[in-house]
Amino acid sequence: MSFELISPAFKNGGQIPSRYTCEGEDISPPLEWSHVPLGTKSLVLIVDDPDAPDPRHPRMTWVHWVIYDLPADTQGLKEGIKPSELPAGTRMGLNDWHRPGYGGPCPPIGRHRYFFKLYALDTILGDLGSPGKKDVENKMAGHVLAEAVLMGTYQKTR
Repeated sequence: MSFELISPAFKNGGQIPSRYTCEGEDISPPLEWSHVPLGTKSLVLIVDDPDAPDPRHPRMTWVHWVIYDLPADTQGLKEGIKPSELPAGTRMGLNDWHRPGYGGPCPPIGRHRYFFKLYALDTILGDLGSPGKKDVENKMAGHVLAEAVLMGTYQKTR
């Protein structure tokens, strides 16, 4: 069995419910994973949108959530999880709003794709200060045992 990431809230390739976006409660969706590889010491979760600002002419990847040093035995994150509810040892990076925590989809134009990427690492990254996505990616280079991806889409209704 391969490393897998799912959400009970939406299927892979499906629409993310507005509850998890700026048009709703802007809370994180529930996530579940399975088949974490042997030898995994920690997990990293990065959520980003490569279609910013316009999917017809993307110019950047917008980062919505960065979590690292999740314990290897963690099996998921509940809906609307607060930083204080994360498993012991888990660390938060900064999203592109320059704050830790989840920031939901809020595309200015068109239907965007949101990639929830979970990485199994053979190490614990440790205190990186207030890292952004690139800082975490640089530190985890050469330590990725496996990657699981869940993709959802969203387009504003108003």
